[in-house]
Amino acid sequence: MAAIFSTAALVLGGALAGCALPTHPDSAAPPTDPYNPAATQLLDDTQWQLATWTDASGRARKIPDATPLTLNLSTDGGQRRANGFSGCNRFAGTYDLTDGKLTFGPLAGTRMACAPGPASALEQPFLQGLAGIEKTGVQMRPPRELQITLKTGDVLTFNEHTRP
Repeated sequence: MAAIFSTAALVLGGALAGCALPTHPDSAAPPTDPYNPAATQLLDDTQWQLATWTDASGRARKIPDATPLTLNLSTDGGQRRANGFSGCNRFAGTYDLTDGKLTFGPLAGTRMACAPGPASALEQPFLQGLAGIEKTGVQMRPPRELQITLKTGDVLTFNEHTRP
């Protein structure tokens, strides 16, 4: 009888050991697919600041440091609303997350007169780009990053931004 219990204990122990999940630190984990459609659902209630803008040929556009372009996505009030700063003016409208893609409804903006410069030169291409998104990528593991590929081939990369 003791031999039966010993054998059963060994079999059970071996079976449980075979079911153990391997553990590894996050830094050793493979990178996640930034264009995973499920990841875009994590965009609700986030704030972003434009970090880089690469055109279709791979050239970087100058992004002003003093007046960063921003994108805020909120579900306050039960509706998805977007707002931000586009280089000279503030904008607002609605957004949607469907099939792993971020899209915007019509965006309305203020009509401030702006001095010529890098920030105001980006405003219209930025707003037009938000109206023509090809695909959306999200990396929610630190550092958090939002990547928007436009239909023109340009790639906008945003870093997560927490407002004070």
